[in-house]
Amino acid sequence: MTTTAPQRPAALTIAGFDPSSGAGVTADLKVFAAHNLYGVAAITALTVQSTQGVRRSHAVSPGFLAETLDCLAADIAIAGVKIGMLATADIAGVVARFLAGSGIPCERIVLDPIVRSSSGRTLLDAGGLETLQRELLPLVGWVTPNLDELAELAKVEVSDRESIAAVSRVLAENYPGLNIVVTGGHLDPPDDFLLTSRGAEHWFPGRTIETTATHGTGCTFSSALLAQLIAGSSAPEAVTGAKQYVQSAMEAAYPVGKGRGPLNHLYRLDLL
Repeated sequence: MTTTAPQRPAALTIAGFDPSSGAGVTADLKVFAAHNLYGVAAITALTVQSTQGVRRSHAVSPGFLAETLDCLAADIAIAGVKIGMLATADIAGVVARFLAGSGIPCERIVLDPIVRSSSGRTLLDAGGLETLQRELLPLVGWVTPNLDELAELAKVEVSDRESIAAVSRVLAENYPGLNIVVTGGHLDPPDDFLLTSRGAEHWFPGRTIETTATHGTGCTFSSALLAQLIAGSSAPEAVTGAKQYVQSAMEAAYPVGKGRGPLNHLYRLDLL
């Protein structure tokens, strides 16, 4: 007797390639698999990096990325999109044009506005940041900056809980309909903040996890958030679920490399 496997929604990651698989498209695909999604990917840039940091990056040609996106969309029904590293203004513009004509609901488009790596290397040029602000942010339903990225988007200093909430409100005024999640990994305790598109504010308590497995936490959170949204979770439920997943993946991590290692994205397999 044969059985038919259940269909799984397809989630698209548009991001850079990390050869150590702690961040970028390979990490996103692991997160999607852990949430019973079928992951597809369009690579924006290649990087030379490991757990010890990013050495350099090389953006793909805008035409090649545009062809990749069009090819995937013509073949597969895409339930949601996570956007990570964009590298250049031309790449950001390609992604914006794709989203504008895709028909994918903005409520299931999550932008992780990666500007620099955790080791300090620039991953989005100045023109790319301007294009992201001008063309991409009006098309997405979610943005997930950390404190430094929120400061880059708003062009003001962000340092504590009060400034996080205040700056998020200003950003929301410029982009109606945007849900903003500020990840608080640099806070003590590491609480996350949500400002919904309807103006509701929520804080999500965090706790410090003693681990060196912190590479790609932002990528992982944004991908897990998309997975929760595709599953139909409300805004607060989606943030809660994504935060819990990241914490569990950090706690279940095992040593990889000599630097800041990856999370154990597939930790649930260890429980089988």
